[in-house]
Amino acid sequence: MEIYDRFVTLGGLRFHYREVGDPQGHPAVLLHALGAGCSDWDQVAQALAPEHRVLAFELRGSYASPRTERYSFELMRDDARDFADELGLGRFSLVGHSMGGTVAYLFAEEWPERLDRLVIEDTPPPLQGRYRPVPDGEPPPDLPFDVEMARAVIRQLSEPDPAWWERLSVITVPTLLIAGGQDSHVPQEELVDVARRIPGCRLIDLGGGHSVHTERFGEFVAALRDFLS
Repeated sequence: MEIYDRFVTLGGLRFHYREVGDPQGHPAVLLHALGAGCSDWDQVAQALAPEHRVLAFELRGSYASPRTERYSFELMRDDARDFADELGLGRFSLVGHSMGGTVAYLFAEEWPERLDRLVIEDTPPPLQGRYRPVPDGEPPPDLPFDVEMARAVIRQLSEPDPAWWERLSVITVPTLLIAGGQDSHVPQEELVDVARRIPGCRLIDLGGGHSVHTERFGEFVAALRDFLS
């Protein structure tokens, strides 16, 4: 199926997304990692398209979505809500990887009634002091994302709101947590802790490191299609 580039205006800002699948199919929204854009999901989106309306949303500060004066995970969470509202999605499935996974946690903590499935790829909510700041100075001219977005995100990852962990128990939607195993830089015991805190969360280890959807594409898509069906 053909993937379409589309734009939507949210709060006066023009956001980019990619869409594939049956317009009448059950919607699945995909949120990308820091440094990636919505096209990072193209192969996964194509695999889900026969059963779903797949919408890969590009978060603010990334690629063709807007550069703004302020960035935060909370703003990205609210952008995702506004995106779902503008497209009239009602209840939908939400899939997030890395930065997009943190946004997805915050969305599910705030509006669990909007979701019928939540999938997180190799991402726990952040813990204090793990991330180094993005260095000052001029970024490369061809950087496909706003370096100020990266700096803001890393600051929040380094000094996160403790409530992000404390509120995991309010996520009542069926949740699948996909781990990257020993090759991931993410401490896998934190994913085990997340799975304990979210009621009924299912944790599976597919290996492949942090980018499971590219390194273990077949296994990832099989798990995703089974869970979302």
